[in-house]
Amino acid sequence: MSETLRGFLARHLAAGTMPGAVGLFGDDAPFAIGRDAPDGSEIRTDAVFRIQSMTKVVTAAATLRLVQDGTLALDDPVATWLPELSAPRVLPHPDAPLDEARPARRPITVRHLLTNTSGFGMMTTDSPLRTAMADARLEAGAEPVPLGAQDWLDALAALPLAFEPGEGWRYHHSFGLLGILLGRLDAGTAEEVLRATVFDPAGMTDTGFTVQAGEEHRLVAAYRRSPEGFVETDPAAAGFFVDPPYDVSHSELVSTAADFGAFLRALRDGRLIDRALVDELSRDQVPDSAKADDSFFPGFWEGTGWGYGVSVVTDGEHRGRFGWSGGLGTDFFVDADGTICVVMTQVEMDEQVFAMLGELQGVASA
Repeated sequence: MSETLRGFLARHLAAGTMPGAVGLFGDDAPFAIGRDAPDGSEIRTDAVFRIQSMTKVVTAAATLRLVQDGTLALDDPVATWLPELSAPRVLPHPDAPLDEARPARRPITVRHLLTNTSGFGMMTTDSPLRTAMADARLEAGAEPVPLGAQDWLDALAALPLAFEPGEGWRYHHSFGLLGILLGRLDAGTAEEVLRATVFDPAGMTDTGFTVQAGEEHRLVAAYRRSPEGFVETDPAAAGFFVDPPYDVSHSELVSTAADFGAFLRALRDGRLIDRALVDELSRDQVPDSAKADDSFFPGFWEGTGWGYGVSVVTDGEHRGRFGWSGGLGTDFFVDADGTICVVMTQVEMDEQVFAMLGELQGVASA
């Protein structure tokens, strides 16, 4: 028998996967289960979470809204707004020495950023480029970004691409670039652009790069599992997402289950972007030739593709489902029939959380 979302979360709560969670299924209101800390109070349904890589689909929707409005085109070179990337250099293969880089044959485009095919991204094998990214503090992780947007962009632009734009796939950094690009469109900061294109139209009142003023008490702490139990990695009601020390337009958002559910419904129902663009967002956009076995974790491409800011199920019983997770135990999916599921916890992705989010794909109802 298929498991309900509430029963699923209760089972993982009992197993110690997380202290608490907020869930949402279909068009129902969110529900909460467990506590906001190992020895804390009952978690609130309006708790604010660090959604990390679930930010990518929000950035994608904002970008597509600007494409729809004619502000951008998918095949525009990003150097129009990011001149730091006007002369990219590319390695002959991802593991090559950095001094073998040569000028790229084509520019990086908006489409390349949306599809993670820009040439920038996480390196999964030991290589000179991976070492250089670590030395430049460009590695992706569960911690807040360690550099301000301009410093981060300058450091990234100083490194070669792992492959020609459009010819490979690497995760994450393309969306940081896209966030900075949004803030250079003469339409305000990146957050102001997100607010105008997505937050306000969808009714997302608690989503942003920082917690809304006066609502800091709703931000739950973030944790990492250790042999001794959960270790706090970012505090409740304070820290980076309350008062960041620099421009964070390349960073990730905080949100609530209710806000993210409202976003997904607005996206699903065509209230943010036209249906044709929703179909593009949720369709596999990566050619098979770019799906290298070492481009992400083993087996990622089996029955899976990548659209614009989301993974896409390309085979099996959930064919047509799109969604993605965040590195602190958050996840969502939207089925081909429009059914929505959102789960938010506060525990850094590890084997236990990863397994939970894998099992989440089989949940059948609220």
